[in-house]
Amino acid sequence: MTSVATRVARLDWEAIARDLDTCGFAVTPPLLTAVECRQVASLWERRDRFRTHVDMAQHRFGVGEYRYFAEPLPPLVAALRRHSYARLAPLANRWTAELGGERFPADLAAFVAYCAARGQRRPTPLLLRYTAGGYNCLHQDLYGAVAFPLQLTILLSRPHVDFTGGEILLVEQRPRAQSRGQAVVLAQGQAVIFPNRHRPVTGARGTYRVTVRHGVSDVHSGERRTLGVIFHDAE
Repeated sequence: MTSVATRVARLDWEAIARDLDTCGFAVTPPLLTAVECRQVASLWERRDRFRTHVDMAQHRFGVGEYRYFAEPLPPLVAALRRHSYARLAPLANRWTAELGGERFPADLAAFVAYCAARGQRRPTPLLLRYTAGGYNCLHQDLYGAVAFPLQLTILLSRPHVDFTGGEILLVEQRPRAQSRGQAVVLAQGQAVIFPNRHRPVTGARGTYRVTVRHGVSDVHSGERRTLGVIFHDAE
């Protein structure tokens, strides 16, 4: 079995960048095996592996639950976060150059230190769990002044076997235009990479800023678990 580092390195990152530029998201081939998906999903039962539990309904975020991992992150999650960040940092820096903003370090360790220096020290990778009737309202995962512009979600459950419904929703608000929504359907182990706040789009008058929010549509049956990999830490 190849390592996570090898699997991430073998992705067609040029095609991923093109999809993010043109479509606003990119779907990868499976990054985790079925066994790895089950292993990560089973961590939900280990409360000692998490720093925070959130019931979405209590905060009117939707219907479902999520838990932020505590340090140290599970090795598989840490590897996904570290190696994906290194591949996405050049694109993030190109986007911030086009939109105006700070540059990001080339490796995750330096970026985590940058977050910590600005008061963001709590890890943000998380597991999410939905049962029938669950959903997630449109939102942005921002936890302080520092925010890496991309993140990824990996589906751990089997669609049409473990659950039905529960598509990932991405909605873009372009200046002086109506919002555009897209539904993303993943297979088990696949990841979707998407903007967590803004992305640049080239128009007739140059580059403009598009605001992006994401969520999850209604789960019709069963149970759906996903892994969210966010690169900036939280205050």
